[in-house]
Amino acid sequence: MKRLQAWIAGMATAVVIAAGAAAADSPAALATRLLDQLDAGQYAAAEATFSPQMKAAVPAHKLKAMWESLPVLLGAAGARGEATVSEADGFRIVAIPLAYARDNVLARVVLDGDDRIAGFLVQPPPPPPPPPAADASFSEQAITLPALASGKPGLPGTLTLPRGKGPFPAVVLVHGSGPQDRDETIGGNRPFLDIARGLAAQGIASLRYDKRTRARPQDFSGAFGIDDETTDDAVAAVATLAGNAAIAHDRIHVLGHSQGGLLAGRIAARSQGKVAGLILLAAPARPILDLLGEQNRYLAHLDGSVSAEEQAHLDALDAAIAKVRRDPAAKLLELPGHYWQQLERIDPVADARASQLPVLLLQGGRDFQVVDADWQRWKQGLQGPRYRFHLYPALNHLGIAGEGKGTLDEYSKPGHVDATLIQDIVRWVQAQE
Repeated sequence: MKRLQAWIAGMATAVVIAAGAAAADSPAALATRLLDQLDAGQYAAAEATFSPQMKAAVPAHKLKAMWESLPVLLGAAGARGEATVSEADGFRIVAIPLAYARDNVLARVVLDGDDRIAGFLVQPPPPPPPPPAADASFSEQAITLPALASGKPGLPGTLTLPRGKGPFPAVVLVHGSGPQDRDETIGGNRPFLDIARGLAAQGIASLRYDKRTRARPQDFSGAFGIDDETTDDAVAAVATLAGNAAIAHDRIHVLGHSQGGLLAGRIAARSQGKVAGLILLAAPARPILDLLGEQNRYLAHLDGSVSAEEQAHLDALDAAIAKVRRDPAAKLLELPGHYWQQLERIDPVADARASQLPVLLLQGGRDFQVVDADWQRWKQGLQGPRYRFHLYPALNHLGIAGEGKGTLDEYSKPGHVDATLIQDIVRWVQAQE
């Protein structure tokens, strides 16, 4: 993996997914162990947990210099904060706040599929999103979704309401894969925040919420499936809007991004007639495990060649995918085989068609995660006046503009969802009266 670099105090990262056996230790425990080793001056032991690329980029002596420079710059080290775990393209990313006398920083530890440390970054924590301006044409209010029928507590979220007289049309924002916050924060980007505020400025309300895998990871200690992870909470979000007097109850739409788009038809079917339309942003139309293999091959080939080690990782991923497809107890990216098998049984095109709802499909031309093969399957499967398609050549998987081939590095660069894409959503929702 010649192209990989380590995130250390500002250097850039690009990583390729590797597949391997599930770890005995949790991602948070592995990241905490690294910090314990650094605090104890055990730099060689820390280096031993690195991937080969990390060892080459950040050997023990460089790690020592970086870690020991922090108290010089920031003052004496204090307490650590609570670890949070997120996911990007199959990598587990553990964020741990670190307090120092003069400032706070955030340690980010990236774990590959073999539970090796493939990236390490210490940086200032990201600022919270700015509140709406005092003269904004909308307001935001904290909201809690209702508890589920299973007894699981409701999730925290944000209701964004236009100012003025309602009731307003509304959109529920449903995340992609992995533990996501309500803004779908990825690097310096907050696509759901951009979409929510862009819609509200033009008279459309929205509800976004922290995904259960992020807000309540303790709810996933036993067996679980895609409905536990995503569908049930999205249905609860639809019901929340339907019970709000400020919302036009016959004009509630589901916007699903990535995996959320794959599940949009399923969410509508379980919402008992409360959904008026579907908006699918960068939605896969083919089996997720096929896409996982394709994404890894794309990333491995970005530098023009595939090393022996890269090929070994790709072969291991293929083997792990094959195993979870036949064995419900096997694991891939810490998710059990029965989860993957249930996800693969879902036909998103058939579900969208069966909903008999109007559908707006939005796709970026530079998206390397959901690609033209998916776009063509949507177009072939959804034909007729109920369906509208918009392709944006310059946009990536997050709906943000860029140039050249799409890369993982791009997600770390702050940007905003394309204004034209948001305007197309506005026009479509307004046309659904």
